[in-house]
This record gives sequence, structure tokens and C-alpha cells, in this order.
Amino acid sequence: MTEAMIGVIGGSGVYQIDGLEGAEWRKVRTPWGDPSDEILFGSFDGVPMAFLPRHGRGHMQSPSSINYRANIAALKIAGVTDVISVSACGSFREELAPGDFVLVDQFIDRTFAREKSFFGEGCVAHVSLAHPTCPRLGDALEAAAKAEGITVHRGGTYLAMEGPQFSTLAESKLYREVWGCDVIGMTNMPEAKLAREAELCYATVAMVTDYDSWHPDHGEVDISAILATLKANTANAARLVKRVAPSLGGERAPCPHGCDRALDFAIMTAPDQRDMVLVDDLRAIAGRVL
Repeated sequence: MTEAMIGVIGGSGVYQIDGLEGAEWRKVRTPWGDPSDEILFGSFDGVPMAFLPRHGRGHMQSPSSINYRANIAALKIAGVTDVISVSACGSFREELAPGDFVLVDQFIDRTFAREKSFFGEGCVAHVSLAHPTCPRLGDALEAAAKAEGITVHRGGTYLAMEGPQFSTLAESKLYREVWGCDVIGMTNMPEAKLAREAELCYATVAMVTDYDSWHPDHGEVDISAILATLKANTANAARLVKRVAPSLGGERAPCPHGCDRALDFAIMTAPDQRDMVLVDDLRAIAGRVL
């Protein structure tokens, strides 16, 4: 059995969690540099929590400048077992309206300017990413959202674009009509990949802010409208996190979907051929198998 600690990564508009008991911001260092900000530690109903603003307080980091490896490593080092990623996104579906929450279960990664793995030359590993989010967390988040009266949709494909610009009309139509994506954002990749390498259960709560640029009745993305929707989404996200914490807290058995054992057979490099400098860094996220 493992004592659960819930990690929350806050996206655009979500820069803190109010009401945490014993709240304290603390710096966490990693072998991959500094995360986006200090981590806010505390608890809800006795359940340990750790909150990290993805863009930093004051929104200092762009989607491409975020140190995703440091963010995930910092949560792992802090003792987090389960990560809830709260992220603003655009919608490709009429039924996924601004203000709705989508529990994403698939990703298409179109980012290109980011470090996407903790592993590399000297210690090669390949984790399975067929199912990149944890259904156990999805179940808990779905139940919590419904209990709070938040409109929530279970399942969906998230197109991760590089940004920071929004997509062109042609791109928006491609992602929606040809590729069949449901929402679009700039930050959940490589975050989800790194969470799997760090053997963390991971789930995305995609908070819809707009219809991207494909919708004939809404036109191009309007940042002022997005900001207005973000404010309401932020309040709902806080309610969701507070509601879900008790159901995930306490001691728990190993993840039934194997998220916390993703590295069991992933490391390919023979022990006597490994770069021990890299291995020493990797112990922060892969110490269980190293």
C-alpha cells in the first residue's frame, strides 16, 4: 500500500488553490533544473496535496519555455502519486461548449520544441503510451464533477500544438474534420509522456474556453472572451479538486492500470553500458527500477 499525495498542475488562469490546510510554498530542485514555480503544499480533509502553476504565478512561462521535465520531476520528488492536470483548451465539437470540462483520454502530439523524455543516450527506455491517462483518476474526476454540477464529458482526443500562436483556420479544420480531434491545447504534451516515465498516474481536465477558429458562428479566437470564460472555469476547477481529494486520499493499492509500474520492462540499455551520470539523475524519477 502507498500513501497517496495528489498533485495538481494548474494551467492558464489557475495559479493557486485557496483553502489548503497548512498551505506553504516551497522550492523543489531537480536534476533537470527548476520547475515553473515553487510548489504549494497543504491538504484537503487530511489528504496531502501539492500544487504547481504550470506557467508560474503571474504567467511567466509560455507553452514552449515551460520546463516540463523539471515540473514532473519536482512533483515526483515531492512524493506525489497522482497528477491532475488542469488545462485551458479550445473545442472542435459543438457539444463541447465553453465552460464545459472534458476528461481527455488520448493525445496527438504536434509539439516540436520541447524535451520529451527523461531518458536518452546512455540509458534508453521506451514506455507504453497507448492509454496515456489513468482511468482510475478519470472515474474519480467524473464523479466529482457531476457531484459539483459541472458539465463534464468523459473521453476525447487532445491535439497538442506548439504555440504560442493559436491555430490557423486551415489547421483547425484539419484537426477537427480529418484527424477527428475533440479539443486543442498547448501544454499537455510532453507532460503526459513524462508523467508516464515517472510512473505517475495522470489525468487531464480540459477546461473549454472557446471553439478555436473552425466555428462559423464564433469566428477567430477572441482572447477577451477566453479570459472571461477562464475566470468561471477557474472557480469550477477549485471546486472539483476539493471534491475529488477525499476519494483519492489515504492509502491505496497499486494502480490497477499499471501507471505506477510503467518502467518494469522499459529500460533497454544493459546495466554495464549505462551512463552513470545520467542514471544518477534518473534515480529522482526512476529509483524504483534503478
